[in-house]
Amino acid sequence: MDYATYVEHVRQDGQRIADVASGSLSTDVPSCPGWTVSDLVSHVAQVYEHKIACTALGRAPDPWPPEWPADRDPIEWLTDAHGRLLAMFARSGPTTPSATWWPPDQTVGFWARRMAQETAVHRVDAELAIGTPSPVSADLATDGVDEVLVLMLAGDWSDEPDDLATGQRVAISTGGRSWRVTLDRESVSITEHGGAADATLGGDPSDVLLWLWGRAPDERVKRSGDEEVLRLLRSRLVLATQ
Repeated sequence: MDYATYVEHVRQDGQRIADVASGSLSTDVPSCPGWTVSDLVSHVAQVYEHKIACTALGRAPDPWPPEWPADRDPIEWLTDAHGRLLAMFARSGPTTPSATWWPPDQTVGFWARRMAQETAVHRVDAELAIGTPSPVSADLATDGVDEVLVLMLAGDWSDEPDDLATGQRVAISTGGRSWRVTLDRESVSITEHGGAADATLGGDPSDVLLWLWGRAPDERVKRSGDEEVLRLLRSRLVLATQ
C-alpha cells in the first residue's frame, strides 16, 4: 500500500473513533478489559502525540508520557491530535526522517503504516463498545497481518523463552498472501509463501487480522491441524501485541 492510502485510512478511521465516542465515553470496551470508551479515545490521542513528537524531535521523546491535564476532554484531545498528525503527514513524505522503534525504518512512512493499523484496530474497539463493528478493508487488513507477523511477532524471544515452543509451525493465509510462523523456544521466524505446517489459520483478511490482535473469536477464522499449536501462537501474540 502507498503512503497516501495509509494516511487516508488514518483520516477516516480516526474520525470514526471520534464519531462513535460522542455520547458513549462511559461505555465499557469489551475488547479492552478495564477500559471505557473515554480511556480508548485518550489512548489513541496519546499515541498520535507520541508520533508527532518522534518526528518533530528526531528522537523518542523522554520522559514519556508527560502529565496530561486530568480534566481534558478526550474527544477534543483526539480531534486536535488527529488533525495535527494528519498535518504532519501532509507536510512530510514517506522518506521524511522520524524516530521509530523499528531500526530498519526510521521514516514518517513507517508511522503512516503503523498509525493506519493502530487506528483501524481501535476503531473496531470503539465500534464493539456500541454494537457490531464494520470490517477492516481487505487491503489494509492483509497488510496488517504482515505487519503483526514480521514487525511484532518475529525475532528474538530469549527474554521470554517458552519451553512449550519446539519448532511448531503455523501456516497463515489471507488476501492472496501466505506466511509460515515457526515457534521456537527463544525465537519466532516468519517465512513468506507458507509451506508445511502443524496447523493452519486463514479466512477473510479482516477476520484474520482481528484474530491476531485478539479482537475476533476463534469461530471467525478457518483453523485446521493441531489446536495446541494455535494456542501456543495465541500466547505469543498476546505478548507481542500488548
